[in-house]
Amino acid sequence: MNNINSKPSIAFFDFDGTITSKDTLAEIIKFAKGKFAYYTGLIILSPVIIAYKLKWLSNHKAKEIMLRYFFKGMLLPNFNTICEDFTKNKLPSLLRKEALRAIRDHIENKTKVVVVSASPVNWVKPWCDQYNIDCIATCLEIKNNKLTGKISGRNCYGQEKVNHISNNYQLNSYSDIYAYGDTKGDLPMLALSTHKFYKPFRKKAY
Repeated sequence: MNNINSKPSIAFFDFDGTITSKDTLAEIIKFAKGKFAYYTGLIILSPVIIAYKLKWLSNHKAKEIMLRYFFKGMLLPNFNTICEDFTKNKLPSLLRKEALRAIRDHIENKTKVVVVSASPVNWVKPWCDQYNIDCIATCLEIKNNKLTGKISGRNCYGQEKVNHISNNYQLNSYSDIYAYGDTKGDLPMLALSTHKFYKPFRKKAY
């Protein structure tokens, strides 16, 4: 809890695998396209997946190939409607109880809470808005009101999480910096914190 005369605190939460029990990009593809189309796509894209696992392909590029295959050419309003429906109807079943409890505890203690995610802002921000918490997430490129399948700017992953945080918050203004993550892509964000939590909710999904 913050003292009256102390600096405020801030808490950064990764989304996929930390707040949720599954990767939400995979889940929203299933939600939008169906499981058959999703798994067929995985077979077609298996060389890309293997190249990524072998570190021959960056997270940024692999994600763009996935987005391009499943969503290129989709009208932005239609995509956003799917994302909103996903947030309301599917996402609640993927949330970890302990993560939600930690977020609520921080809010009650007047700690600013920020979700920092490599997933697109289109479905992460609507969820954050429900809790009135800040959102930093990957932005998708839009041309002629359609998804191009590319990322706008840099994928919010690894060091880019730190870059996004530094561009939006003056960390020396905070007394305590909490960070929660579950993969190597979160390690740079955890490194800038004063209180690190790695895979803290892994066994608490519902």
